[in-house]
Amino acid sequence: MKRGLVWVLALALMLTLAGCGAASGETAASDSAAMDTATAETGSDSGGGMNGAMAMAPMESEEAQEGGGTDSRLQDAKMIYTMDMQVETTAFDDAAAGLRQLVEDMGGYFETASVYNYGGDYRSAYYTIRVPAEQYQNLLTQVGKLCHIVRQEENSQNISEQYYDTESRLVTQQTKLERLQTLLAQAENMEDIITIESAISDTELTIEQLTGTLRSYDSLVDYSTVNISLEEVYQLSNVEEPAQGFASRMGAAFRSGWNGFVDVLEGLAVLLAYIWVPVVVLVVGGVIAWRVIRRRRARESAAQTEEHK
Repeated sequence: MKRGLVWVLALALMLTLAGCGAASGETAASDSAAMDTATAETGSDSGGGMNGAMAMAPMESEEAQEGGGTDSRLQDAKMIYTMDMQVETTAFDDAAAGLRQLVEDMGGYFETASVYNYGGDYRSAYYTIRVPAEQYQNLLTQVGKLCHIVRQEENSQNISEQYYDTESRLVTQQTKLERLQTLLAQAENMEDIITIESAISDTELTIEQLTGTLRSYDSLVDYSTVNISLEEVYQLSNVEEPAQGFASRMGAAFRSGWNGFVDVLEGLAVLLAYIWVPVVVLVVGGVIAWRVIRRRRARESAAQTEEHK
């Protein structure tokens, strides 16, 4: 009577799981192998009814392969977009503030943000930005208006197959967990109970791993990644200058000459600012030495005059 009850339960589970055909063939095969192992480990006569129910797992897995809904789901592509940009600006503070405002307005966030100044006059920054996928192209356009783009490289990756395969495996493992829990409730032999509890523990771990993988996929798909290297420069590179006439060229030459002269004066002033202490010491020392020598010569001259008298 007990054996017949468990067989009825197994048949009911088989009919219930017939609609869960989204699992891939690879997943179903691994599920069947796991259930076959559980069957082999619970081969006692007292658990015979339960073993028969577990032996139905391969049939259920084969029926799960008949659903074949993966192709239709792949129509909803899961895309990951990543952009690497190198940009320049002559107004670093304005560009950095404008970039932060853009990201905030678009509902994104800075994953990393670093500003560098290696002792020179110009600064650089590196940002890793995450923005909603629907704002990805808009961000690229706005960055092009805010800064001068020197280089950009875009990478797109379609993870639809991996995503939906992971999703199907998760559904299969959840179904497997429910089936194992039902079998555990019906088991009376201690050896069977230990075996099923071990299988439940392994299944729960697999579910946690698959759930974490899906969360990671969702984050990468929902939020695109933009890596921006921002450089502060005196003059933008790769900018084509408009054609100039003679008067414009002469004016530019005079301006350039004056700017060069001013740069030289500024450089001398900066140099003096660095070395003013040793210069003052040298000047004071020179004055003292000159006075000492002058006094000595005066004394020698006076002594010679006295001798001639």
